[in-house]
Amino acid sequence: MPDPTPVLILGAAGQLGHELMAHLRADLPVVAGTRHTSPAFDLAAPNSLHDAIHSVAPKLIINCAAYTAVDKAESEPELAETVNAISPGVIAEYCAQARIPLIHYSTDYVFDGSAHHPYTEEDRTAPLGVYGRTKLLGEQAIAASGCQHYIFRTSWVYAAHGQNFLNTMLRLATERDALSIVEDQKGSPTWTGFLVRETTRLLKQLQEPSHNPPASGVYHLTCSGETTWYDFAANIFEIALQRGIIERAPKLTAITSDQYPTPANRPHYSVLDNSKVRQQLQLQSMHWKEALENCLRHKA
Repeated sequence: MPDPTPVLILGAAGQLGHELMAHLRADLPVVAGTRHTSPAFDLAAPNSLHDAIHSVAPKLIINCAAYTAVDKAESEPELAETVNAISPGVIAEYCAQARIPLIHYSTDYVFDGSAHHPYTEEDRTAPLGVYGRTKLLGEQAIAASGCQHYIFRTSWVYAAHGQNFLNTMLRLATERDALSIVEDQKGSPTWTGFLVRETTRLLKQLQEPSHNPPASGVYHLTCSGETTWYDFAANIFEIALQRGIIERAPKLTAITSDQYPTPANRPHYSVLDNSKVRQQLQLQSMHWKEALENCLRHKA
């Protein structure tokens, strides 16, 4: 059996997992877990996960893997549930047996968006679609396992690489003269660099010898402030023009969600209250505009 490694990152090929790997490998031995590694960590095949994890013998697991195709999930509910709920439950059961911590990322889509104030962890969940429902089931399976766990609900995640709203806007800026962007959905765009920074803060706490580790539970972890998709796009183009990333910006037209129908309903308001994560885990905040500036600085 190989020497135990401190951290196993599942979903290491995704935008968050990729950045965690790049950041942590300088200071920690980390193992990247994806469907294509050996052993394979395929969350669509939960029966294979226990043996794959056991072969690595990690001291901590970070699960970034998820079924995130929100619209496609409506036509693939069984696969979405396997990846987002059943497999996280298997991972958590391993962590409980091995007595190791699990860090897992969830979503603002567990709420229906009917609130008019930032959601706290105690607010009632009511997902509108398959994606949110299966992510909520995953949260519940992890809690039921009894393992030491830290579930971070986040929102509107983007990175300098990968498929996300930021890169879609930058690509469309080279292809279109005009764009119609939804303005009646509010949330907090969250940069993966911020999530990596704060996850690292938690990791340092978990590595310290302590009889009182940080309390397990669900925590909201997003960039601070709120905006709409329309204003987020406008800020992307403004900063990208300033930095020379794009040569011109498309003309933007604000539309409603009804004018841009999708298979899955989105919450109209999904701003999350981050008070608990600051108070109980001593994690910090970063305004979404500052995060966007930092992200685009890496692309310039």
